[in-house]
Amino acid sequence: MSAFLEFHLIQNFAPSNLNRDDTGAPKDAIFGGQRRARISSQCWKRATRLAFGAHDLLPADKRGIRTKKLKPLLLERLVGRDSAQAEARIEVALAAAGLKLKDDGKTEYLLFLGEGEVAAFAALIEQHWDELPIGGDKKSKKDAKASLPAEIVKKAKALLDGGKAVDVALFGRMLADLPAVNQDAACQVAHAISTHRVEREFDYFTAVDDKGDADETGAGMIGQVEFNSATLYRYAVLDLHKLQGNLQNDRDLTLAAVEAFARALALAIPSGKQNSFAAHNPPEFVGVCLRHATPLSLANAFEQPVSPRADQTLTEQSVERLTAYEDKLASAYATPDDQWLSLDLTGRWPVGKGETVTNLANLALRVRTLASAALEG
Repeated sequence: MSAFLEFHLIQNFAPSNLNRDDTGAPKDAIFGGQRRARISSQCWKRATRLAFGAHDLLPADKRGIRTKKLKPLLLERLVGRDSAQAEARIEVALAAAGLKLKDDGKTEYLLFLGEGEVAAFAALIEQHWDELPIGGDKKSKKDAKASLPAEIVKKAKALLDGGKAVDVALFGRMLADLPAVNQDAACQVAHAISTHRVEREFDYFTAVDDKGDADETGAGMIGQVEFNSATLYRYAVLDLHKLQGNLQNDRDLTLAAVEAFARALALAIPSGKQNSFAAHNPPEFVGVCLRHATPLSLANAFEQPVSPRADQTLTEQSVERLTAYEDKLASAYATPDDQWLSLDLTGRWPVGKGETVTNLANLALRVRTLASAALEG
């Protein structure tokens, strides 16, 4: 039976510019005919990945690295080896796996590798140090790769298995030259949009020169920064069976990943312009639903934007709107065995609509239990 874990978050941010477009302005979108604040899915994925490490939610060897600098990472692991010889062997070993390096030593594009994959490459080079041929020019390097024993080539290609990295398993990866090692994401993340209409605002700022002369009365620098403030609806859905498959059917790791993801998603805050705005505002509502038929985004609850009221916050109104829309949508598309968990600081989520918890740690533990039961079914 299919098992989808959905995450629905309502999160209000103070004035900020967490995710910028190419002009430096906060990203936005037209939704329901009105301009909304927007934070991209890619931005949330990165913030979630960083939260795994920042909050010590997953061990380093179960996390991934996105980089072009694979060669320096391997050099760090080949301690005690001659640097020039190590570099040559790294190039041959990576070429055997189908990974090419440019003249500057970087890979041709950003790689998303598990820490375990990087460690395995270093171990392969150590193990077969004397068997890895080295050459000087490009032609000799090509010849060196061609002369590698078939066993080493087979081992090198087999190393790219995801390395049981949770974030690689969650968000997937694509290596253009190596489609066999691509990994379909177990998790889909929506662009967060504001539940209400927004307008861009501008901060005109000046900076004073501390060492200015007496006749220098003006500012040493002037400029402006765009920002907004918004109550966001965030949505992500996790295919539990796909996640377990991506993690090589390691059930214990899958459940640890689910618990870590539940916490990281709520703790994740994008880093854009935080030194200027310090918008560290956690979500006031986190709802988790286990569905078996099909995932159901509740974004259309806000197709008609929420409007400010004197007696109720935008966050409170957004949770009420979310509840009403979920009831309507569930009556047509949900199944009787769908289950809700919620952490609600607004008091607007209905009592009796699923199980309520009082803090994030307990929510994550209950999500883990829910996932465990679903994977057994």
